[in-house]
Amino acid sequence: MIDGVPGPESDRLLSRKPIPPRERLIVALDVDGYAEALDLVDQLGDSVSFYKLGLQLFMSRRYFELSDLLLARRKRVFLDLKFFDVPETVASAVRMLAGTGAHFATVHGNDAMLEAAVREKKDTKILAVTVLTSLDRADLEDLGFDVSVEELVLSRARRALALGCDGVVSSGLEARALRDELGDRLLIVSPGIRPVENRPQDDQKRVVGVEQAFRNGADYIVVGRPIRAAKDPRAAAEAIQTTIASLFSE
Repeated sequence: MIDGVPGPESDRLLSRKPIPPRERLIVALDVDGYAEALDLVDQLGDSVSFYKLGLQLFMSRRYFELSDLLLARRKRVFLDLKFFDVPETVASAVRMLAGTGAHFATVHGNDAMLEAAVREKKDTKILAVTVLTSLDRADLEDLGFDVSVEELVLSRARRALALGCDGVVSSGLEARALRDELGDRLLIVSPGIRPVENRPQDDQKRVVGVEQAFRNGADYIVVGRPIRAAKDPRAAAEAIQTTIASLFSE
């Protein structure tokens, strides 16, 4: 048993998509500003080739300057702004992303919002947010959802696929159910990753380890704190890349 995952048929759900193994790790640049983000990128060097830029960094005012710099360094960029607004506003926002070179963008809304985003996406892949990894069953009940987390994730993923989204953002805990029901028809990007030796108490409730997430069917994982807070961020990233390399080959 490795990382809590039994062995015999544990390769069954491994992603078969032609994604370079080192691109399967997405590092979340959840920091306060451009200088801090750039410092982390410099520390990580070639150990990381894919970055997620979220709301925290967006409020620092130099968000797209950083995105352009990452692209100039031949990195992939995931703009995680979780668009949620009236459909035409979502469509306009996604249309404005067309020239940014973003690989992924997120929408956290209903069918009309997802449909509007897909209509304008061009080369950017649209990921539908299913259920935030900071929420559990009790949180869903507080929000008025009388279903399990897995049922809600599957429902939202089915709709996203039908509307033309390229994939979903979902905890690695639900990745197995998504793969079992929907096969390889959509991308699964899994945040809330906590290596087994580094699982602090924080705002993430539905967390999984690196290997478990991939064996459950994730195509990509998003890792933030375990790399940012490490004494040696590059070593932490390379350790994850070593695990990924042991699962996938070019």
